[in-house]
Amino acid sequence: MAERSKALRSVAPELRVGDARVDWEKIVGGTKAPNGSAPYQVSLRVWGVRHFCGASVITPRVILTAAHCVDGMKTKYYRAVVGTNQLLFGGASYGVRKAVKHEQYDPELIVNDVAVIFTDRPIDFSDTVDAVELNDEPVAPGEKLLLTGWGTTSYPGYAPNDLMQLDLKAVSHESCKEAHRETNPVYETQICAISTAGKGACHGDSGGPLVREGRQVGIVSWGVPCAKGKPDVYTKVESYMDWIEKTLNDDDEDHVHFIQHKRKKQP
Repeated sequence: MAERSKALRSVAPELRVGDARVDWEKIVGGTKAPNGSAPYQVSLRVWGVRHFCGASVITPRVILTAAHCVDGMKTKYYRAVVGTNQLLFGGASYGVRKAVKHEQYDPELIVNDVAVIFTDRPIDFSDTVDAVELNDEPVAPGEKLLLTGWGTTSYPGYAPNDLMQLDLKAVSHESCKEAHRETNPVYETQICAISTAGKGACHGDSGGPLVREGRQVGIVSWGVPCAKGKPDVYTKVESYMDWIEKTLNDDDEDHVHFIQHKRKKQP
């Protein structure tokens, strides 16, 4: 099988300060996200320091990410940091009470790559911290999407300090399957997006949010590392709404009430 990457997760991400190898400007080919523009963005960190995956706030006590980000996770070692665009500075850190990955997650095929994390205390919302609404409607090919994350800015490479963003366009399922026919299967429960060669998701972006007009449509899952002109593959949020709501309800029905209430508030 040709190379493909669960390695959009950062296995050993590093941030080099005062080192010419740090790229402060650039996800691969991205631009700095304005402060507060993605208040739902989460940095998952080992010991609260080393960023390894992205995620998104979906309720005051629940975070959405990829299953491969929590596979084998010992919750006591991990923290979720919100409310900052910088890895080095600011933000509020929350412990992980438990993490639940999809029961049919397959690490070889990279399918059902979705998980939820429950924080050890409620997340304080503010101008820079808020939940994202989850998308439950189809995304058409060509629609404009937005990716945010702290993935490495080259492959191989190092994590940037600043949260990056990249404008993408949705790709049809058939086009994505064809692009990856020698790489990995692409399933109906996944959504694909692309910009141009030299731009795309990379290590450390995994688990992060892909958004359309403020509603999360995808979770960074896998791709051919990195930004090689092939579509990146995301877990399709719409396909997993039933699983997400059931998993949240099994913990506390208030989680689901929050998601439903937020959806009704949107115009």
